[in-house]
Amino acid sequence: MSDLLDIQRIYLEPAAADLPRGREILARFPEAAIVEVESHQRIPEVHGDEANVRRWVRIKREALVLGVKKTLTARTNGRSADFIAPSTANGCAMACAYCYVPRHKGYSNPITVFANIERISAYLRRHAARQGGKPQPNECDPVSWVYDIGENSDCSVDARISGNVRDLVTLFRELPNAKASFATKHVNRDLLEWDPRGRTRIRFSLMPPADSRVLDIRTSGIEERIAAIDDFVAAGYEVHVNLSPVVVRDGWLEDWAGLLDQLTAGTNAATKSQLAAEIIFLTHNRALHEINLGWHPRAEELIWRPGLQQVKRSQNGDLNVRYRTGAKGSYVTALTDLIGERAPYLRVRYAF
Repeated sequence: MSDLLDIQRIYLEPAAADLPRGREILARFPEAAIVEVESHQRIPEVHGDEANVRRWVRIKREALVLGVKKTLTARTNGRSADFIAPSTANGCAMACAYCYVPRHKGYSNPITVFANIERISAYLRRHAARQGGKPQPNECDPVSWVYDIGENSDCSVDARISGNVRDLVTLFRELPNAKASFATKHVNRDLLEWDPRGRTRIRFSLMPPADSRVLDIRTSGIEERIAAIDDFVAAGYEVHVNLSPVVVRDGWLEDWAGLLDQLTAGTNAATKSQLAAEIIFLTHNRALHEINLGWHPRAEELIWRPGLQQVKRSQNGDLNVRYRTGAKGSYVTALTDLIGERAPYLRVRYAF
């Protein structure tokens, strides 16, 4: 874990230290300096300080925020999952150039872990019970209600800090009408011992290695992710892949063909029989573009392409940049046609 995390200081909401999970995390990092804060959302030296651009990765490696999740809601989603579960963590130790989370936290987003896991788990149990049986299949799942438990973090990394993710996998193992889901770019083989019994869906994010080496900073390599898929299926997980973000550039389709060939060669028949894909084309953001120029300008040569992109205001008011309407449809068709040719076993759940 030392290459990814070397926690030197913990920013602590005092209420978190009163909870069992909070005490467990503090005991795990006994050498870390403790800095008490009023709110996990407002830490001036971590959030919103432009000077932090120059030490972007260092903060991710050395800082941890420990707080209490105040508001618990399960938001309706309907594409990747039926619901977005209340976060048990926020932020990430990895540093993908296209990540949207730093847009909301300012210039740094180290991991924040929420210590009130018992309250979050109880909320999810009640929420799932209120849903009853799923009345009809949808693109999320034909039978179960699907809850994304990692919208704002990478659960495979979070599991290296606390037992929150394992608690959720255990919870959903017991729920007859619901399953958990999360996307990951980190291979954490500790999860293979958790016995999920098919009630947790892991989505390994994949892109051509040439793109990943520039954009997926501090993540597990694409080859390592593909090599882990069969093992996670054998361990009782449902495994899908996120083909994301799809970056349009010279030679992009040829490189995606190579990735699909890697996936085909690297997975067995049992994996292929249950594999499905979500395809997500790149969405970027002007504010994040400016941040990236301060620490990783090479990435922006790939993902900031004004000639191919148009501005679109998101639901939360952000000005995001996406591939131009019309052209994007042709890109989507080209990639889905390629999947049909090179990986016909791979069911496309949705593409946008």
